[in-house]
Amino acid sequence: MSHEAALHTHESHGHDDHGHHEHHDTFLTKYVFSQDHKMIAKQFLITGMVWAVLGGLMSVLFRLQLGYPDASFPWLESILGKWAKGGQITPEAYYALVTTHGTVLVFFVLTAGLSGTFANFLIPLQIGARDMASPFMNMLSYWFFFTASIVMLSSMFVETGPFSGGWTAYPPLSALGDASPGSKSGMDLWIISMALFVVSSLLGGLNYIATILNMRTKGMSMTRLPLTIWALFFTAVLGVLSFPVLLSGLILLIFDRNFGTSFYLSDIFVNGVGALSNEGGSAILFQHLFWFLGHPEVYIILLPAMGMVSEIMSVNSRKPIFGYMAMLGSLFSIAVLAFLVWAHHMFVTGLNPFLGSVFVLLTLLIAVPSAIKVFNWLTTLWRGNIRFTPGMLFAIGFVSLFISGGLTGIWLGNAALDIHLHDTYFVVAHFHIVMGVASMFGMFAGVYHWFPKMYGRYLNNSLGYIHFWVTMAGAYLIFWPMHYEGLAGMPRRYFDFSIWESFKQFAELNRFISTVAMIVFAAQILFLINFFYSIFKGRKVMDPNPWQSNTLEWTTPINPGHGNWPGEIPEVHRWPYDYGKDGVDFIPQTTPVGENESSH
Repeated sequence: MSHEAALHTHESHGHDDHGHHEHHDTFLTKYVFSQDHKMIAKQFLITGMVWAVLGGLMSVLFRLQLGYPDASFPWLESILGKWAKGGQITPEAYYALVTTHGTVLVFFVLTAGLSGTFANFLIPLQIGARDMASPFMNMLSYWFFFTASIVMLSSMFVETGPFSGGWTAYPPLSALGDASPGSKSGMDLWIISMALFVVSSLLGGLNYIATILNMRTKGMSMTRLPLTIWALFFTAVLGVLSFPVLLSGLILLIFDRNFGTSFYLSDIFVNGVGALSNEGGSAILFQHLFWFLGHPEVYIILLPAMGMVSEIMSVNSRKPIFGYMAMLGSLFSIAVLAFLVWAHHMFVTGLNPFLGSVFVLLTLLIAVPSAIKVFNWLTTLWRGNIRFTPGMLFAIGFVSLFISGGLTGIWLGNAALDIHLHDTYFVVAHFHIVMGVASMFGMFAGVYHWFPKMYGRYLNNSLGYIHFWVTMAGAYLIFWPMHYEGLAGMPRRYFDFSIWESFKQFAELNRFISTVAMIVFAAQILFLINFFYSIFKGRKVMDPNPWQSNTLEWTTPINPGHGNWPGEIPEVHRWPYDYGKDGVDFIPQTTPVGENESSH
């Protein structure tokens, strides 16, 4: 009884709080230093979108160089100045663009954009909580991310240029200031930015875990949670366990760069300087520390997309998700195995072949839970009454990309094959399809599906369909041909292939890829116009539950205030996937279970 009383007090406090906020919010407390999880989610989303545009623009610029290595574009010099003398991107600028593109897309868009947006937005709404466990910590999480963004952006304007040693930041390029112009102050700013980003991720992740475990509404047992919440929970656990390892690696890197230590350096000779006094370090140590985060990072990006795709597919197929507990088990298996496969990025570093074979086995093993998920998604679609909303199309697109990109991972997971394919375009093709583009599709699916809840308006469907088909076709046309270039041995991160006799044959293909990349980038601009126009001028939502969905977020008002529910928080009586059951189209989680109801 005392627990219920406490709960009631908490709810009534939340209700008073709601009223209080309506009258006393200033512009700063509502839109800038907001502690409302919904506003923080929008801040993460829009900051991530700004970075997505910048990162995408960088890829267009370096694809211009790869597709037209001999051409000069005078307008480039007016934009990039000394980095594009005579209208041609310099080698230093090319490597800086590739490095910053990778860093920004992996961390600032796909990690912060996906987790930051949807964990913040959906966790309290779908579990029945007023807000996060610590709204203040949540706000700090965004501002650390914002500060990291400013520092990363400022690194692009230092005189020696941004860091240009690849997004993985391997020593010695990252550990020696004299290694290249991009290894000077641009690298220090890169490290500071990434350290701030890690703090943001940890603040967010701890908050998400605490909220899911402690703040579920009455009746919301763990097995009644939507798969979205489970996916975000495992994502947060992965982040909390793996990001500190990257931070420690970066701290050692700062010491090597600025304080004369030798964690990663040994017997180094620098052109024009001669032999350095560093002894006893190992550049391979950094690779272990980096990839111990780097591989869980793949799933930190993929798992939220997987969770949202499960939810969106079930809602728009009008069918229960197939194999809820199998989906849960596969999420758990992926989260565990993600920590045990990092050295498959290191087969060519002189890794002991026996140890390599262990990592091959574990790498191939991770295909099993992934295959279970794919089977369950396809079975959810099977004979469903499918509504092809833009969100649903992006969800199906995610599954397509995850299958085709994942299959090439079986090749790369084999140590003998990987020695030939490592650092070729085959790797670029594989991880862009399975992780980069697939996760972007998950993100788009989430935005299209939950936009009515976020802003109380609809996105334009016609623009959504154009956006989907151009992006879907473009994704395959850009990255699929790269597999063939990689099989032919074409190395990645090379500035100009026209001087290689063996790769001249790919000149036209590279031009084609670059052209498609520009068209796909233009389609994303179309999405941005749709997004920002619809926030203010989109068709208004009249039905609080426009998709006829079962989860709790659709029980709030169309534009929920801070506190989410104006009255008491609803109680949960069932799992979230009762669609097409006993002749009823959908049964919300708040509906009590009837006496004559069949068990799912």
